[in-house]
Amino acid sequence: MSILNFSKANCKNCYKCLRACPVKAIKIKNEQAEIVEDLCIGCGQCLIICPQNARQIKSDLQEIKNAIKDKKRVIASLAPSYVGAFDMCNVGQMSAALKSLGFAYVEETAIGAEVVADLYKEYVRGGQYENLITSCCPSANYLVEKYFPRLSKYLIPVVSPMLAHGKILKHLYGMDSYVVFIGPCTAKKIESLNFQHKGTIDAVLTFEELSKWLDEENIILYTLNPQPFDQKSFKRGSAFPLEGGVISSFMKDQEEKYEVIKVDGIEQCMKIFQSMENGSVERVCVEVNTCRGSCIGGPGMPKNEKDFYKRQKKIKEYTKNKEDSLRYTNFKIENKINFSKKFIDRKIKKQKASEEEIQYILKKIGKYEPTDELNCGGCGYNTCREKAQAVFEGMAELNMCLPFMRSKAERLTNVIFENSPNIIMLIDEEMRVKEFNPTAERIFKIKADEIKDKPISVILDENLFLSVKESRKNLIGQKAFLPEYNVVLLQSILYLEKQNLLLAIMTNATSEEKHKKELKRVKENTIEAAQKVIEKQMRVAQEIASLLGETTAETKVILTKLKQIALKENGDME
Repeated sequence: MSILNFSKANCKNCYKCLRACPVKAIKIKNEQAEIVEDLCIGCGQCLIICPQNARQIKSDLQEIKNAIKDKKRVIASLAPSYVGAFDMCNVGQMSAALKSLGFAYVEETAIGAEVVADLYKEYVRGGQYENLITSCCPSANYLVEKYFPRLSKYLIPVVSPMLAHGKILKHLYGMDSYVVFIGPCTAKKIESLNFQHKGTIDAVLTFEELSKWLDEENIILYTLNPQPFDQKSFKRGSAFPLEGGVISSFMKDQEEKYEVIKVDGIEQCMKIFQSMENGSVERVCVEVNTCRGSCIGGPGMPKNEKDFYKRQKKIKEYTKNKEDSLRYTNFKIENKINFSKKFIDRKIKKQKASEEEIQYILKKIGKYEPTDELNCGGCGYNTCREKAQAVFEGMAELNMCLPFMRSKAERLTNVIFENSPNIIMLIDEEMRVKEFNPTAERIFKIKADEIKDKPISVILDENLFLSVKESRKNLIGQKAFLPEYNVVLLQSILYLEKQNLLLAIMTNATSEEKHKKELKRVKENTIEAAQKVIEKQMRVAQEIASLLGETTAETKVILTKLKQIALKENGDME
């Protein structure tokens, strides 16, 4: 099963997900959106924006529950943005809640962030680099590896705070511990499965999943007695979710060497990466976060709290009151722990369509001239040519072009309206004619432009229309003879409630009525002729019967005489 995708039942072809995805990692097939894993950077923004909530995120919750049930040593690594995600009076209430769910130990991922901050500082001090890019955000890392692979050499080769803390927890509590990361990031689910660090993090929960779990267990955070975390976290690591929180943790004494740049949101990340590739910016240290507002804007945040600045304020206040950090050696970390990370070239290779192929596809969606290319972005692609390239790649479908489909639908509608053998009329709430097709012109002997916006009573009795409008009950198939037009019509009048209009569709049944009269006359003539034949046959039968009766009597007399003669000859008669 893929980590992130859309549920097929709910997709409504609005293309909002595609418009929200700057790397266009979403394929539309059979009018269904589908995330292509090889292209995806795991940011989850498409799932946030989906109006149908048609998202499908692989959940580790049942595996975590099973681990707790099996008496494993289950440990929670809690991302510091939890302070802004949940309604609490004291942060210790979250520790109490997790322990009540069955976690043996609960620590803040900020401890891993402290380690990362120190390793970043050592890396920057240890060499001269053309540029530096922070590597805490897994989505940003995937963006570089897949779409800007030439910049991979600038990614600081250190694991994320989640992985750093997971390594610490395994060494501190035992390698057989079951470590669960809990945070606002969907990309962490993908990062935890990376082959370089397999087994460091056993499961990942988003804050949204945790919130639902707490609800299922009827655990209300602000009613709990606070419990301390099993290890203390510090100011630097706790500030990582805030914009600039990462870079400020290690660059304070290096700003003379590098220009410090902080960017959030995928579009801004892509812009800075493009500038770095072009060489228009040099000697920069860039903190990148694909979520707007850094981790506070993560896709895994609970949906009941949408006030970004309230979340940010709570985290700032919590961080402000924390102690300054210590070096990670004070956490009893052994030197053998490897916190390094390798980034590789995962460049996406796409076959580019030729100009002839692009033009062929454009023409299939009604783009015959450059002026036909509206570049409206309704399909999710910035230009019609980008859309044509996506069609060529099998990532998009022709019918995704909304102006084209609308034009096509209008053309079909016009063809039906203009060529229908039925009378079609639209009448507004004031009983005025709004639409009048050619068949109606022919039957009622009046031009459309002469009757439009005129009362329907000009050509027909309006009482029938008023009755349908007032009752809001459709009239279907009523026969009416209109002597002034010498026609018989089958009338259907429909009330269109949303538009507050009446749609009249009338079928000319005059010829059918003539056929019916002719058929009736033929039937009557046939019956009359049949009756005459029957009567004649009856007379003949009666005459035959009479003749047969006379003949039978004569035969009887003759036979009786013959019998008598025969008896005399035999001497039987006296």
